[in-house]
Amino acid sequence: MNTIKLLFLDVDGTLTDGGIYYDSRGNETKKFNVKDGAAFMFANAAGLKLIIVTGRESECVRRRMEELHADLLVQNVKDKSAWLRRYLAQNAIDGGEVGYIGDDLNDLNAMRQCGFVACPSDACEMVRCIADYISPYTGGNGAVRDCIEYILKQQGMLEKAAEIAFLQNAPRIE
Repeated sequence: MNTIKLLFLDVDGTLTDGGIYYDSRGNETKKFNVKDGAAFMFANAAGLKLIIVTGRESECVRRRMEELHADLLVQNVKDKSAWLRRYLAQNAIDGGEVGYIGDDLNDLNAMRQCGFVACPSDACEMVRCIADYISPYTGGNGAVRDCIEYILKQQGMLEKAAEIAFLQNAPRIE
């Protein structure tokens, strides 16, 4: 756990509640939780890299990940396991240094390549069975924040990361 330097995150059912909403014009929308967004700041402050890998293509996901300063967003990935294997090989990263937060069967084989696996409480049973940590929160309702806080706490970095994150974003007193 102390060696996790890179964290892969699924979107639908992990960073969102899994719902896909369409407005009257056919535009897709998703609900993201602000609490999960704060965890991106903690991770950034602690030097934990966040890579978002999703099987769908969505402009609202691109926009949200840009706002959160995700290190990398890769959309429309049909085989997350193969993509992760290539990414780790190309970047000479050991799977033991990698964590993964996901919720469903399309995450399962990619998760098996990682040193740490976490999931929301409403993840499918097969994912929960291999998870090192199961958040008490459901996808899109603070599960990602809880999982990131868990990792940083295990690494002895949570308090310092939170302090740094909020100091960097605090308004200046003129």
